[in-house]
Amino acid sequence: MKVSIIISTYNRPDALTLCLESLLRQTVMPDEILIGDDGSDHRTAEVIQHYQQLAPVPLRHIWQEDKGFRLAMSRNRCIASAQGDYIIETDGDLIFHKQFVADHITFAEKGWYIKGGRVNTTKEKAQTLCLKQKYQQLDFFSSGLTRRINAIRCLPIARYLSKRRKTASGLGCNMSFWKEDAIRINGYDEFYEGWGGEDHDFGTRMQKSGIKKKSLKFAGIVFHLWHNDLYMDNKEKNFSHLHDIEKGTGWKCKSGIDQYLQQD
Repeated sequence: MKVSIIISTYNRPDALTLCLESLLRQTVMPDEILIGDDGSDHRTAEVIQHYQQLAPVPLRHIWQEDKGFRLAMSRNRCIASAQGDYIIETDGDLIFHKQFVADHITFAEKGWYIKGGRVNTTKEKAQTLCLKQKYQQLDFFSSGLTRRINAIRCLPIARYLSKRRKTASGLGCNMSFWKEDAIRINGYDEFYEGWGGEDHDFGTRMQKSGIKKKSLKFAGIVFHLWHNDLYMDNKEKNFSHLHDIEKGTGWKCKSGIDQYLQQD
């Protein structure tokens, strides 16, 4: 199985630097890295060009014009372009545990998608790390963490809980799935512009299509670098649409990945 990792970003080159530093330290590397860029300026391009020289696998920059928060579109374009059979989906404001990729591969199973969790950093911790621009391995004992329990890695407990835990349907910064399953539901719904709802919608439609969810705790660990909540203007509209999806029976969105597959 070939594995693609998708990292979504927008104008946080300092955080993306730390994210890529942690990715290069994985015990198991993906077969390719795709940076889904929602319209960042030249600073992000310069970071990516630097790491294209360092990465032991292909690293591609998939940029789209900045016309507001269009994360669903960016993810669709990356999924369509991915060469892997299995896709790990993340964000560029994360620092990965060194076995993050290995854990997602370990838990990958046909007929299932994976929804992970995250450890949050405090504002002060995130600002310090981003200012120094020096990679620091984080763990349960690191200062400046919240939801610290999510930093514990224990695969036997993770296996026991993965098919038993009841959690939300999606968390876009830490999910993985088979590419063919994403295509079957027509990927992300591009109705969602502005923050919120697109990842829950994606997971909900996965389940409506017959794909089951594994919920990872004590594995697949990521550390989220604090930031202000932005792009909330469409929150009410987005979550109203999500509520309609949750009540309905359909699992294939109208405006999705198919428009990019046709271009290939």
